[in-house]
Order: sequence, then structure tokens, then C-alpha cells
Amino acid sequence: MAATEIEPAKTERAVVTHVDTAEVPSAEWGWSGESPRTFRAAAIVVALILLAMLIGNHSGNVENLFLIGFAATLFAAVGYDWIYRRKPR
Repeated sequence: MAATEIEPAKTERAVVTHVDTAEVPSAEWGWSGESPRTFRAAAIVVALILLAMLIGNHSGNVENLFLIGFAATLFAAVGYDWIYRRKPR
């Protein structure tokens, strides 16, 4: 086999994903995707932590605006994903 040729994926094993290991090498170890539930949960937790930072010893409102803005952006991203993942493609 020449150095520029790619070996075909091994198909004799039961593969959880339907991804060719030549395209995604990590699929050989069983990981070749994302975990959207985890990402959504993490975004909500981070947004709540950002909102909890509103209670503090700062006196200016610029910090509050940034905290609220970033938390709202995270909530909007989760909401967008929640609405559009239900739509059939």
C-alpha cells in the first residue's frame, strides 16, 4: 500500500457509530459525536452562575449588564436549540 492511500475501516467489529474511522479516527474508540444534552445542561448551569454573580460587592452597573447579557445569550442559544431540534429535517 502506498503512503498516500488510506486503510479502509474495520467492519468486523460492532461499531456504535456509523462514521468511517478513516474520516474520524476517534470513532475507533467509540467517540465520534457530541452530547447535546450535556452541552445544554452546562450552558444552563453557566448562565445561572453568571446570574448568581450579580450578588456581589461591585457598585457599577456595567458588570451587571455584561453578566445579564452573557446569561441571556446562553439561554437564547439553549432555547433556539430546544425549538429547532424538534423540527424534522
